[in-house]
Amino acid sequence: MTETVTTPAAARLEPVGPRVWTTVVLVGFVGQLAWTVENMYLNVFVYNTITSDPTVIALMVAASAVAATLATMFIGTASDRVRKRRPFIAIGYVLWGLTTAAFGLIQPDAGAQAAQAVGLAVVAVIALDCIMTVFGSGANDAAFNAWVTESTTSRNRGRVDGVLAVMPLLSLLVVFGALDGLTQAGEWGLFFGIVGGSTAVVGVVAWFLVREPAQVQTTSDGYVASLIHGLRPSSVRANPRLYVLLIATAVLGVSTQIFIPYLIIYIQRYLLIDAYAIVLASVLTVASIVSVLGGRVIDRVGKVRAIIPAIAIMVVGLVAMAFVRDMLSVIAAGIVMMAGFMLTAASLSASVRDVTPLDRVGMTQGLRMIALVLIPMVVGPFIGAAVIIGANETYVDLGVVKQVPTPWMFVAAAIVAVLVIIPGLVLRRMPEPTFAEVEA
Repeated sequence: MTETVTTPAAARLEPVGPRVWTTVVLVGFVGQLAWTVENMYLNVFVYNTITSDPTVIALMVAASAVAATLATMFIGTASDRVRKRRPFIAIGYVLWGLTTAAFGLIQPDAGAQAAQAVGLAVVAVIALDCIMTVFGSGANDAAFNAWVTESTTSRNRGRVDGVLAVMPLLSLLVVFGALDGLTQAGEWGLFFGIVGGSTAVVGVVAWFLVREPAQVQTTSDGYVASLIHGLRPSSVRANPRLYVLLIATAVLGVSTQIFIPYLIIYIQRYLLIDAYAIVLASVLTVASIVSVLGGRVIDRVGKVRAIIPAIAIMVVGLVAMAFVRDMLSVIAAGIVMMAGFMLTAASLSASVRDVTPLDRVGMTQGLRMIALVLIPMVVGPFIGAAVIIGANETYVDLGVVKQVPTPWMFVAAAIVAVLVIIPGLVLRRMPEPTFAEVEA
């Protein structure tokens, strides 16, 4: 596997076609709606209806991360072999939507305290979560992300990834505004049904909307050899920039996963802010605008050069989040934190696309998932859970003592985020690649 060669940050920006933008926005956004359910609301579902034990949430997150990574590796490599992305995107989204809606069939008894009843409910949710994640990761993380890489160039990826970085937060904002009332009313079946149905519909639309990239390439080696190619030491030696970028991505991901799974619970139960939807809506709206505008800046100044300033903004926001308590202060600190996160994520993601080998785009999505999902979601939530348990803050709900997240999780996240500076400095000292990229 040889490193893709692209031009250094180009002074000339390249436009993105309207069909590509439509696909990026529609497929990317609705996919993130489903991930919002899996990454945040499923945690709230478990916390409110099954158990408040943060270790259970950490276990669920870790299990889905393993499923997501394996699915991306296997399906990404398969899409390389057949040189097609559209069927994996369209069919995958339909199956993803159906399994998301199936969460509504799980009706745990919120008042049941028997260990057996709680245990069965936990097993059912984790199992369905893993099945849903396989379909979602195969369609979105493997096929859709490979399609984005092949449908963009080094001169417009900063803008595209700036928009994609907004999608998780924009989807969360939409869910808060349109569907959060259902969760507060306990209408989880309808909630999961609406999100799952929307995802399946977009899968049908994607069949007619997505066009196969003209430059889909593949290799002559077998499926198994292609699957494990990126894990070989020789591949690391041949692609040093790619793997340093993946290390930075993993560190950033661990930092965010320390607090993200517990964020809504923290705002509700520790800060006692009933209007948490207003807080998150304000933060997500402003931070999203910053990310979209920042994508153009990233393309102009250079993706690697943007990493350290962006992570510095995030760290400032994380430290501030550990001290603020009132609504306005939380909004201000949250904007800084999330804007820094999205700018860092966009810089890293676009940089990874630039050095992705064009004959192994799908396979590389598996490596990306190891860094973006597997390592962060296995390590981060358990760090967060340990911090929460160590702080030992509790409250009583209907006679049941429940643990509550504390501000110390933001301090832990900031300490980890600072480590992104190390690979950032290494990348700056590495020679810029010269370009021979086959561009769309």
